[in-house]
Amino acid sequence: MKVLCWNTNDSVLEHWNTVCPKGFELVQSNSIETSFSLINQNEFDYCFVYLDDNEFSVKVEQVVEIRERHPSLKIIAFPHLRSQSAAIRMLSKGVNGQCSPYIAKEQLKLVLSVVDSGEIWGGKDFIQQLIKQSSTSVETSDDSMPFEGVDLLSEREVSVARFIAKGLANKEVARELDVTERTVKAHLTAIYKKLHIKDRLSLALLVKKGQRSQEDNVVVNG
Repeated sequence: MKVLCWNTNDSVLEHWNTVCPKGFELVQSNSIETSFSLINQNEFDYCFVYLDDNEFSVKVEQVVEIRERHPSLKIIAFPHLRSQSAAIRMLSKGVNGQCSPYIAKEQLKLVLSVVDSGEIWGGKDFIQQLIKQSSTSVETSDDSMPFEGVDLLSEREVSVARFIAKGLANKEVARELDVTERTVKAHLTAIYKKLHIKDRLSLALLVKKGQRSQEDNVVVNG
């Protein structure tokens, strides 16, 4: 496995060399420009990005830019600061995960396994927290508001999608719909496939985007 490491912190880089699985080759980059050049010249399996305090918000946007220009590259951010707004920004744009810079060896192994399976890593509880936090910005009781791709889903799948957007866990959705948790998981798998998304965070943000668009139309036309 070849890993591009955009990292100017020698201590963090040394730690990554220690905790990465055997067979991983880490290639260091000191800037966004060098990173793009290396990506264009080599085939990398992963891109690890250390986000320090210096120009933190700028680097968050640069991580998003890497994702947009190289959609197949697996990107994991390692922010020094714990910022939920930065996490929402990066993960909602397709960044594959974020972790502590000094992550333990076994934890990194788990992260890589989750990312390789096509899921977002942020910790299950953290992803739920992100969804619930983002839902507070959309105050609406109208569940009839459409969202992109809603016409591709069955009535039950739409119900599942709206509950996920409210921050409910699978067990809670199952209780609301009086079905098994296994059925909810099956509905989510079908939803992801139909909407070409990978995870519940992307689904939640898609539903909320539709709600915001409808509310904006009401304000403009009201």
